[in-house]
Amino acid sequence: MSGNEPAEPIPDGIIATARQAWGDLFKWKQRVVVTNDDGEEHAEWIEPEPIQNPITLCRQLSARDWLFFVVGLAAWTADAFDFHALSIQTVKLSKYYGRSKTDISTAITLTLLLRSIGAAGFGLAGDKFGRKWPMVLNMIILGILQIATIYSATFQQFLAVRSLFGLFMGGVYGNAIAMALEHCPVNARGLMSGVLQQGYSMGYVFAACANLGVGGATDSWKTVFWIAAGISIAVGLIRILFPESKQFIEAKKAGKQSTDPKAFWKDTKHMLAKEWKMCIYAVILMTWFNYYSHTSQDSYTTFMLTQKGLDNAQASRASILMKTGACVGGTIIGYLSQFFGRRRAIIVSAFVSGLLIPAWILPQGERSLSVTGFWIQFFVQGAWGVIPIHLNELSPPAFRSSFPGITYQVGNMISSPSAQIVNAIAESTMVKGATGEPAPAYGPTMGVATAIIALGIMVTTAFGPEKRGRRFETAVAGVDEHAPPKVVDSEKADLEKGHELERRVTTNDDDAANVEKLEKI
Repeated sequence: MSGNEPAEPIPDGIIATARQAWGDLFKWKQRVVVTNDDGEEHAEWIEPEPIQNPITLCRQLSARDWLFFVVGLAAWTADAFDFHALSIQTVKLSKYYGRSKTDISTAITLTLLLRSIGAAGFGLAGDKFGRKWPMVLNMIILGILQIATIYSATFQQFLAVRSLFGLFMGGVYGNAIAMALEHCPVNARGLMSGVLQQGYSMGYVFAACANLGVGGATDSWKTVFWIAAGISIAVGLIRILFPESKQFIEAKKAGKQSTDPKAFWKDTKHMLAKEWKMCIYAVILMTWFNYYSHTSQDSYTTFMLTQKGLDNAQASRASILMKTGACVGGTIIGYLSQFFGRRRAIIVSAFVSGLLIPAWILPQGERSLSVTGFWIQFFVQGAWGVIPIHLNELSPPAFRSSFPGITYQVGNMISSPSAQIVNAIAESTMVKGATGEPAPAYGPTMGVATAIIALGIMVTTAFGPEKRGRRFETAVAGVDEHAPPKVVDSEKADLEKGHELERRVTTNDDDAANVEKLEKI
């Protein structure tokens, strides 16, 4: 017995579970499911962890832990750079190919649409074969496809390459966050999740810096793509130099090895049959979140260029400051979620971002737009900063590479038309621009859409599950669940010590000290 206060078990029905989740949101103690040595489960209330010094949390990671975290962060940052190299240069590409900005955003839609296929293939490969080689293949091919984009002579070739790019881009997220977070100590995961998610924002910042550096000439978009290609290929080559994930290897050793793919797919089917409600919930949540980020950022540079009258340098600087706010907010709120709860952190961040929408789209001038952009993205990406660890904790334990990646990318697929929808509505609706002339209504379109999405995130999160602090270090897919478990060295030593004491106790019933030792073990 743990001594914690017993709690009502988590019900099976969707409505009953949602009702319980809503009630738990207003209780400070956290409901957890505990499994005893006999495999029996019961629920308990536990006190949340106290706030800890972030420096102390960072020091808990060993050099190896940091190495894997940094490589995962670099892969996710490069992935984001590759994507945003297109979204922040929509105006340049529109001029280069002689197409409307809505037409150019079709490439964004195709990329997001096909990422889920790559997430499924490479995520399952990561769970079965390890995190290393799927990521290496992903990153190198992404770099090659960035180069292929540069040499796309026609708009049709451009769309075809970006579609193929989406397939391989989808495989990065799941393997990157699994590799980065599964090495982190449990109580440091909120902080590290917040830092990791900001790889997406850092990719945007680096792409905006590159765009600022190359200037506003139409052909300069190619230079940004060359930089993106170099970064992706470099990350892939660096990953070759480092070993497979330690947690993946240890998890494989914890059970009977299975090299037969049938065992893995059998586990996958069993997981889907058992966890289908969790899968659907995670997809819905990720759909809201992907609309949240793409609606509030993909057309923001275009908004400043067309409706607010900023030039390329001004819009790029404002974009950099905006996503700097995202990096700071995601890190801070991800860190706080470890102590205040994943769902509370998401709901409060979404609520505040909704309140900031008027201040985000109404000001004029680079300075005002930079400040308000900083703060809205502080809370938009603050909510996002909780997502990597929240998805990992909700995942079936043996599918931490595939589940987050697939649900994230399916959400991306559903939200793939977001930039195209914003561009189409904005270009068909005119408002008074900064110069007094009619301009596309990007601000009102993004504002209304973001408000609706923020509300959707709050409702979905409030009635959804949370498994903060869940321990998932030793689960592995494709392992024979009926095979006798292997005992790690420390456990083996304790068992051997227990057997020896048991032998001594049975031969000397009066040895009270040995009885006490045996009971402790």
